[in-house]
Amino acid sequence: MEIRSAAYVISSPDYQSCPAAGLPEYAFIGRSNVGKSSLINMITDMDKLAKTSASPGKTQLINHFTIESINEKREVSKWWLVDLPGYGFAKASQVNRKKWEKMIEDYLRKRETLVQVFLLIDSRHSPQKPDLDFVGKLGKWEIPFSVVFTKTDKEDQRTVQANIRIFLDKMLETWQFLPRHFTSSAVKKTGRKELVRFIGEMNESLNEAD
Repeated sequence: MEIRSAAYVISSPDYQSCPAAGLPEYAFIGRSNVGKSSLINMITDMDKLAKTSASPGKTQLINHFTIESINEKREVSKWWLVDLPGYGFAKASQVNRKKWEKMIEDYLRKRETLVQVFLLIDSRHSPQKPDLDFVGKLGKWEIPFSVVFTKTDKEDQRTVQANIRIFLDKMLETWQFLPRHFTSSAVKKTGRKELVRFIGEMNESLNEAD
């Protein structure tokens, strides 16, 4: 699959305010400072599509980007890429944290056109409780998701691979089967081909189902 165009459309304070349902949606979420905006820019091959910031927790709304792609059969698909606020909100008040948590949960559980959630995990660190807790929520809510280990260029590969293995082993303590997982580096552009192909495969499956 090749992404032909990508454009920001709208930021919504709740799932009811999101664009009219119809097109498939792929949502990206992770802890603050996990490199979400950089990954979105890498996937779409547009450096300034999603706004990056040195200050964690800048994304506070549900951000929709419209994407047009074409597959090997030259069939065109249109879909939404959704940038969700992070969890583990940095320097946020209790009131704001509760508001964002409800916004995220409502979107994930009630958005009918949501196809897949990409959960971003910082590969530089051993398993963090907020990440494992969020994995548990996705399982409880029966939300289809994949895991993307980010920033693999920021640490030596032995440490990165050890952290990934420990995280997946931790999941296996409560999960019978592991979700699909990817490794990525926005700096080195690694993981882009695999992620784009995966989304393309899901789009084709949806088209065949129709």
